[in-house]
Order: sequence, then structure tokens, then C-alpha cells
Amino acid sequence: MTSPHRKRSGRPATGQPDRNRQRGPSGPPRRPPTRKPPEPDPARQAALDLLAAVRSRGAYANLTLPGILGERGLSGRDAALATELSYGSCRALGQLDAVISACGDRPITELDGVVIDALRLGAYQILRTRIPPHAAVSATVDLVRASDKPGGAGYVNAVLRRITEADLDTWIERLAPDKTTDPLGHLAMAVSHPRWIVSALNDALGARSDDDLEAALRADDEPPAVHLVARPGLIDRDELVEASGGIPALYSPFGVYLEGGDPGAIRAVADGRAAVQDEGSQLVATALATAPLTGPDRGWLDLAAGPGGKAGLLGALAGQRGAEVDAVEITPHRADLVRQTVRGLPVRVHTADGRDPGLPVASFDRVLLDAPCTGLGALRRRPEARWRRQPSDVADLVTLQRELLDSAARLVRPGGLVAYVTCSPHLAETAGVIGRRPPSLELIDARGLLPGVQDLGDGLTVQLWPHRHGTDGMFLAMLRRRG
Repeated sequence: MTSPHRKRSGRPATGQPDRNRQRGPSGPPRRPPTRKPPEPDPARQAALDLLAAVRSRGAYANLTLPGILGERGLSGRDAALATELSYGSCRALGQLDAVISACGDRPITELDGVVIDALRLGAYQILRTRIPPHAAVSATVDLVRASDKPGGAGYVNAVLRRITEADLDTWIERLAPDKTTDPLGHLAMAVSHPRWIVSALNDALGARSDDDLEAALRADDEPPAVHLVARPGLIDRDELVEASGGIPALYSPFGVYLEGGDPGAIRAVADGRAAVQDEGSQLVATALATAPLTGPDRGWLDLAAGPGGKAGLLGALAGQRGAEVDAVEITPHRADLVRQTVRGLPVRVHTADGRDPGLPVASFDRVLLDAPCTGLGALRRRPEARWRRQPSDVADLVTLQRELLDSAARLVRPGGLVAYVTCSPHLAETAGVIGRRPPSLELIDARGLLPGVQDLGDGLTVQLWPHRHGTDGMFLAMLRRRG
């Protein structure tokens, strides 16, 4: 007697084929069904692509993401979400990896690339956004299932579900060093910075409160505002304010804060009368151009000019005063960027090594040396930079900075000025270099060259900070060659 639930053929009563039934030995086994991969969320897929590019080929997030968004046709809310997830995951990398390691049973280095990237992306959503945890887990697992490594989806699902068991503050308390015995280590985990950077900023801030250090570190997670510069002689700042819809900058006489929109769409920016330039960068270049100088004032030099923002402002200022600027850049493609930036200005660009550029010695009246550095003052602009830089980089950079300063001392005339600038507050790159400057250079007071700017630090040099001034963390020392 047959079961009431089956026909005599052995197939289900619904008439659907029995998917578990295989053919006889004369025919091949029936292939199991394949589940169609899910359609991944486009914003999260773009973020995953960005994380893969940063991890696998050392891409710069801020330079790579616009291309990814364009390729995927993302705009509006999708582009905003992709940007938030991409940059946020890059900034929080160390913190995310610590939590992932605590919730997984395999070292991160042994996981497939897409699994690593997906875990970081999912953990960021769970711990540092308002996205519901279940939605973050589900959408991230779908990304892996749709990838070329779908077998990793189960592991990603399991780890992310463990992460959802506690909030970020709880994970910090569980995993960070003890706050009493190692306050800097605890803070490094809490604000997701390498410990050596926390220590370096702590040293640079000096006798400040713990709150000031934490504010400086948290400022690295705040997207920087767009600052425009009105190039003097080409456009008035008030004209740029009207053309851009921005507001006048607090400190720079040429600066404008852009409150929204695409700066490249502003006609004055497109035709070179204005440019995008951080206000701190504007201030140090203006300080050199306006510092009192005795004697001739016709030849100016930018000794490490790429990508050309300061050379553009110096060229505009020099043009108003009958002076000319020589700009030196060692890297050919960056030298080309300088040439594009200074089009129409009295600036000659040399592709050469600033340590020996082949220019006449003792011939320049004003020299700007914006030296290559760790960039610790501009971490907010480069989301992945805090994890890419290593403490071992500092010694080589300091050597280069001192060699460039030696070159500047040879190239400036007696009585001429050298502005030594770094976009880093690291003491080895600032006070350390100036303390061992060539004996021909004397330090003069730079603080009065930034009128209206408060809290510039102790001594004769200037230190700007993102959390105090809203600028990049620029350091400035003004030096005069002895007569």
C-alpha cells in the first residue's frame, strides 16, 4: 500500500521532482541545485572595493574612492554611505582588527582578502554607525557570498554575530590596556590610533590636559572642511565668497570656507584664479611672503613644491610685487602637477632634487621649505595614513629634512629668509630639526606673522592644530641667514 502523501512514481505529491533522487548507474548523477548569489548593496560593495585596494596595493583612499564611485555610478545617498563606510573603516582599522581578532579563531593574516575586508567593513557598521546590527551582518555576508570566495561567508557571519554581543565601549574596556597603568595605550585603543602616534602627539602638546590630547586625536576622525584660496591679483576674496557661496576664513586674508558642493565646479577654481588649499597651508606661505626683509626682494624659491598649492599662492603674491618664484620638485609627475597649478603665474618649475637643485647659491631672498614628513598633522585627510606610517620612518625623514634645510641655507642670500614648514607636530621633525639647524641660520619670531591666530605654542615657532584652529597641523619656523 502506498503512502497517501506520494504517487506511485515516487515523486512528491506536489508534482515537483524529487531533488534528492539520482539517476541509475547508466546516467550521470543529477547536479545539485545552485543558489543564485545575492545582489550586494552597491554602496557597501564600493566600500569593500576601496578596502581591498588599500589593503592589497597600498592605494590612497581619498584618491581611489572617487574613481570607484564613478565606475559604479553612485551618487547622492549611496555615494555618501560608501564614503562614510570606506573612510571610517580605514581610520578605525586597528580598533576593528582588535575586536575581530577577539571574536575569531584564526589570525587575520591567515584569512582570504575578501574575508578580511568584509569583517572590517561589517565591524565598523556594527560598532561605529547607527546601522542596525542585524542589517550590517546580513548585508556584509551577502557581499562575501557574491564574491569569488563565497565559502568565507559562514566565518564572516559567525564573527560578526559575536561582535554584536557588545557595544564599542564594552569592547574597549575588555581589550584596551589598563587606563591607570597605561593611559596612552588605553587611549590609543579608544580613539583607534597607533600607540606611537598617541605618544608623539602627547609629547608635542606638552603640559596639556588629557582632554586636549584626546581632542587632538579625535579631530583626525573629523572630515576636513573644504578651504579655498583666492589668489591675490587674480580674484578678490569677496568675489570668491560671492562666486562660491562660501564664507570668509577666520585667519587667512585669502581664505574662504566652502560649505558644500563641488569646488571644481566653481569657475574661479576651474580657471586658476582660485584653488583648493588648506587654511594652514595658506598661513605659512603668507607668513613667508609678508615677513619683513631688508634688501632686494625679487627671487623666491619653493624648495619642495609638489603638488603646488603653496607655489601657486607664492606665485600670485610675487606677481603683485614684481618678484619671481622658482619651484623645485623631485618627482616628475608631481612636478607636472606644479606646472598645471601655477599656469599663468611667474613661477619656473624645476624637476630636481631639492638637496642639490643646481640653482645659484646665495641668490634667493625668500625660501620656502615645506619638507617631506610623516604627515601626522594631516591624518584627517588620509584615512589610512595612521596605519601606514611607522615609527621607523621618522629617522629617515629627519635626515632628509636636515639635508634640505642645509640646501636652503646655501641657496638663500645673507639677510634672506627661510620658512621651514612641516605638516607634522612630531618633535623630531620640528624642534629637533630646528635645534640642529645650520649655524648660518638664526631663528626669528614667527608668531607675529600670523595675525589674529591664538594659541600658537611656546617659543618663537608656530604650531597649528586641527582641533584648535581647524587647519592642518602645520609647523612653522622662520629663519634668517646671518649677514
